[in-house]
Amino acid sequence: MKRTARLAILAGALLLGSSAIPSGYAAQDDRPHGEKKPMKGENVLVFSKTAGYRHGSIPDGIAAIERMGKQNGFKVDATEDASRFTPENLERYDAVVWLSTTGDVLNDTQQTAFQEYIRSGGGYVGVHAAADTEYDWPWYGELTGAWFDSHPEIQGVTVNVEDHDHPATAHLGDTWQREDELYNYKSNPREKTRVLATLDEGTYTGGNMGDHPITWCQDFEGGRSFYTGLGHTNESFTEPEYQQHLLGGIQYATGAVAAECAPGEDGEEPEYTPIFDGTSLEGWSQAGPGSFELSEEDGTITSTGGMGMLWYEARELSSYSLKLDWRMAGDDNSGVFVGFPASDDPWSAVNNGYEIQIDATDTPDRTTGSVYGFQSADLEARDAALNPPGEWNSYEIRVEGEQLQVWLNGELINEYTNTDPARSLTDGYIGLQNHGDADEVSFRDVQLKDLTPPAP
Repeated sequence: MKRTARLAILAGALLLGSSAIPSGYAAQDDRPHGEKKPMKGENVLVFSKTAGYRHGSIPDGIAAIERMGKQNGFKVDATEDASRFTPENLERYDAVVWLSTTGDVLNDTQQTAFQEYIRSGGGYVGVHAAADTEYDWPWYGELTGAWFDSHPEIQGVTVNVEDHDHPATAHLGDTWQREDELYNYKSNPREKTRVLATLDEGTYTGGNMGDHPITWCQDFEGGRSFYTGLGHTNESFTEPEYQQHLLGGIQYATGAVAAECAPGEDGEEPEYTPIFDGTSLEGWSQAGPGSFELSEEDGTITSTGGMGMLWYEARELSSYSLKLDWRMAGDDNSGVFVGFPASDDPWSAVNNGYEIQIDATDTPDRTTGSVYGFQSADLEARDAALNPPGEWNSYEIRVEGEQLQVWLNGELINEYTNTDPARSLTDGYIGLQNHGDADEVSFRDVQLKDLTPPAP
């Protein structure tokens, strides 16, 4: 409740003519969202061989990925030597970045080695012309998600972000304005991948897909695949938003950060139900002073006045996952309340439930990610995951029995067990705080998933 300052933060396989997926490839990654795995050292191989058009931005792309590695603790090797695609060498790497490759770049033996690498849990990152590669290798087309078809001239475009939970898009708003070479694809990958972002064909000329995915991911035959069609220009690799976009894709592909990449519609995970979709506050009620202003233009609600609380009175909850995005304009304050009884008095939630704090400059038990007044977040994990003021952050708050978990931008930062009967988490409501006149905090994409086990 108290003021605190924010801290700076891709179905099938074809094995060279065979349509059968061999038995024994690695199991899909079923770690909880955001959980990290043991790494080989988070080594990344950047592969940029071309047998067709060669993009002038390749050197800038290599340099950018090398910088990312130095800044984020992973090693980067760059090569155009396809003979390095052997089982022994690929085993050294957590992910291989195909950086604007074109044409037929691997022979049959090298293709087999790369297939087995993915099936053993390896990662693939395809950048831009990676979709203009290996047209005679059907398995590669499945791994990438779609093949290049055509493109108009370089121009400005509005990119619509569908999924704000993936590390490649968590830092972006609902729309992203950029200038790039905008690929059309031979097929739409939506049915088999998780689409993270699309092109708004109404904002440029030459698009021919209608529903036009441009970035997607998928868990593929035991490995992880991420593809972005963006990244033609030299300037892309010095743009902070694009660099973070690519970094997030690499982090997912290496397995450094787990992310949901099962196919889903409109960025919503299967089984989640929107309770605020950006157009209506039906089912919500304001308790106490102040309010939230609804903006249908960008699908947000923003706090004004207070101290009050907007609570979801339509449903009492017991075992659930709550997902939402929040953004502070600056040094602002708010929180997400869980496990409190129905009441028009916002202080009832304070005294009978728990607040997951958003603002961050107080003591550890009263800062971002804390169970306010009861338990601090893992501050090191919190600081690494937290985005700065003006940018969106995502919370997943999981309540199962008396267990409470808090995930920030895919990172588990707090686990708390309630022992107070007066604050029992087994039944209660959820709410969003409007803290006061000076506090401007926005929310969007509020979703619920029921975790209650089915009856025998």
